Amino acid sequence: MNKNKIINDPVYGFISIKTDLIFDLIEHPYFQRLRYIKQLGMTHLVYPGALHTRFHHALGAMHLMQLAVEHLQTKGHSITPEEEEAACIAILLHDIGHGPFSHALEHSLVPNVSHERISRLFMSRLNQEFHGKLDMALAIFNNSYPKKFLSQLISGQLDLDRLDYLNRDSFFSGVTEGMVSSDRIIKLLNVKDGSLVVEEKGIYSIEKFLIARRLMYWQVYLHKTVVAAEQLLVKILKRARELAKADVNLFATPALSHFLYQDILEDDFNEDSEHLSFFAKLDDHDMMAVVKVWQNHDDFILSTLCKNLIQRNLYKVEIDNALPDAAKLVKIKAHIIDKLNINEEESAYFIFSDTINNMAYKVGNGSIKVLLKSGQIEDIAAVSDNSNLEALSKVVTKNFLCYLKV
Repeated sequence: MNKNKIINDPVYGFISIKTDLIFDLIEHPYFQRLRYIKQLGMTHLVYPGALHTRFHHALGAMHLMQLAVEHLQTKGHSITPEEEEAACIAILLHDIGHGPFSHALEHSLVPNVSHERISRLFMSRLNQEFHGKLDMALAIFNNSYPKKFLSQLISGQLDLDRLDYLNRDSFFSGVTEGMVSSDRIIKLLNVKDGSLVVEEKGIYSIEKFLIARRLMYWQVYLHKTVVAAEQLLVKILKRARELAKADVNLFATPALSHFLYQDILEDDFNEDSEHLSFFAKLDDHDMMAVVKVWQNHDDFILSTLCKNLIQRNLYKVEIDNALPDAAKLVKIKAHIIDKLNINEEESAYFIFSDTINNMAYKVGNGSIKVLLKSGQIEDIAAVSDNSNLEALSKVVTKNFLCYLKV
């Protein structure tokens, strides 16, 4: 069987699958599952075109890795065919641990277990299945491989993951502010003292990349209606888990039921491989199937939340630098309690506040380094003449208030 396939991607054109091992990993059920997990959670309720998946993103990131390796090789850096394949595998599988609706439910379905940790577990299991052929890919993914720049291409502040998701998310959402010149940035990457750097003439492209990331967070990832939709999904799962703990019978797929009716922690994944097997069967369809059925559940709170999501009757959201007005909050809560005939504890499902954070760039360890013509290496924030970079390196925290419109 010829495994050197070509995939037609709407962002980059043709993407090549260059080795048999990469083809076999793409064909594996663990990876195919990503076809059914949306890249941007509930963002399609705001931007209807944002229906692309983790499958698309993983292939795109792998394509950029192929380009990056090729360009670094032309600059005289030694990257063997085995290292190239391992780096492509590492970035291909970097998001394989995402669950339903990606980040939206990351810490709700399996509390305090990150998708990166689950990705490592999947990669380790695949390594066993493929008889150790992923040893080098795992080392690169875990940043334990001697050539550190390969790990930096996968996870850093100027990694190929970010380059792909900015362009891809911008393309599918229609928000053009996220478009960056990934091809130019890749051509200007270099390696100095074993670490990834950007050549000095790429400074303006990096500035555009960081500004684009900041804008995409406010306009897409943290758009107030996206926040409302994803918070609603979180509240649905929270209520379902609360009912499950009370031994209330809930319709659920076997995989989702496994996580609803028991608290599974990180150590549990390590001790019992069954948990990972159940997680491997979860995708967006599990959640949407139960939400549709739970619309008719006897529990008023659960059924109301589910109906609101299906009918796109989302929370009203107010985002501000200041904390929500206490008097206003009390007034709205009293109105909701009266209208829905619920108690104060139950009202937390229909009115609540929290914070959102946006930081485009972090100065310090793992920051973007610029290789000057003099041979010196400086942080991008130190050599840029764009005063905006100083602002981009600060965490912007905003408060939001969500409440049901009744």
